[in-house]
Amino acid sequence: MKGFIDDADYSVGLLDEGTNLGNVIDNYVYEHTLVRKNAFFVGDLGKIVKKHSQWQNVVAQIKPFYTVKCNSAPAVLEILAALGTGFACSSKNEMALVQELGVPPENIIYISPCKQVSQIKYAAKVGVNIMTCDNEIELKKIARNHPNAKVLLHIATEDNIGGEEGNMKFGTTLKNCRHLLECAKELDVQIIGVKFHVSSACKESQVYVHALSDARCVFDMAGEIGFTMNMLDIGGGFTGTEFQLEEVNHVISPLLDVYFPEGSGVKIISEPGSYYVSSAFTLAVNIIAKKVVENDKFPSGEKTGSDEPAFMYYMNDGVYGSFASKLSEDLNTIPEVHKKYKEDEPLFTSSLWGPSCDELDQIVESCLLPELNVGDWLIFDNMGADSFHEPSAFNDFQRPAIYYMMSFSDWYEMQDAGITSDSMMKNFFFVPSCIQLSQEDSFSAEA
Repeated sequence: MKGFIDDADYSVGLLDEGTNLGNVIDNYVYEHTLVRKNAFFVGDLGKIVKKHSQWQNVVAQIKPFYTVKCNSAPAVLEILAALGTGFACSSKNEMALVQELGVPPENIIYISPCKQVSQIKYAAKVGVNIMTCDNEIELKKIARNHPNAKVLLHIATEDNIGGEEGNMKFGTTLKNCRHLLECAKELDVQIIGVKFHVSSACKESQVYVHALSDARCVFDMAGEIGFTMNMLDIGGGFTGTEFQLEEVNHVISPLLDVYFPEGSGVKIISEPGSYYVSSAFTLAVNIIAKKVVENDKFPSGEKTGSDEPAFMYYMNDGVYGSFASKLSEDLNTIPEVHKKYKEDEPLFTSSLWGPSCDELDQIVESCLLPELNVGDWLIFDNMGADSFHEPSAFNDFQRPAIYYMMSFSDWYEMQDAGITSDSMMKNFFFVPSCIQLSQEDSFSAEA
């Protein structure tokens, strides 16, 4: 049942009604405690199927193009390909990954804002024609190296113009669009539509109102210059909750009806990433070291006025591994202690750190936990997004194993959703209830 992100030989355990995610985690904690205590993931692929059903129920008019860099595990890509999603790729490797699954090039868009010439040529070679662009230099690169390119003009939205992170955002201004359209006409580059992106951190749905209005302006500009545009990409930024998806749909649906009505011939697409995978993966980490510190000397500077000690715990995974996204954003998960403890057991101010002893390798600055010991386990849920990059060369850090599972009810839902991938079907096997996993069982952890 173990798989790695570069290993397509994965397997998925089908769990009957007597077995759940907690049982699987308990089992692998027990097994890893006996053997090597490495960090590991459990991936519930049924949650990805549920997210797709939710998408179809709420925003069926928008075709999802999954953002591959978010999580490129073969099991994830194969199940999404079988569900019929498109794919938004940032590199040659990502394009190759999804094409190996038989995804047709028209279901792939090349979304890197800063493209290498060699990768533009690769896209041209394999027939991936749709790509995004937000400046004249990129436009000229595309013109020279991809004669069949179909470009989506990436425009900035109000939530990423200026501000503290403005220098790391992409997208051209509405004012500059006419210049880029005229350049494209001179370079004989085909502009087929517009892309914008609203960050998941943006809490103001009004941003979509302005973004769609700007997109309509660009469509009109393009028509004046002689382009026939037929695609609108509303980007990603979906948190994964049904409430947020319905909230966004409530705002954009009437605007799409006005600006891009069904009979207009404009295809509406989006780039959900963490929406599909975040909740599907749970990470288990082991405590490898522990420090006792005085409360007034706690790393966060927090003073509780208590004489009780505070604890610093070091785990066998950190920002140079599965918590890489912590370097650029807040952690979207709360650690759960795996061992059972009494409700009235005292809680202590604690901080959680990765294994590098680097000051950047802080996972949780301050939380309240019962006193833990070296060898105890912590569980982090919602770890399916941006956790599967190549690990750092720090020491002997090993990439965590991934154990895949799915309930039978989700399996049946997957069949109803029209899964047709024969190769993926071979990866599923039955796991009985009351699992007692051993070397002889189907859940064997041997590679």
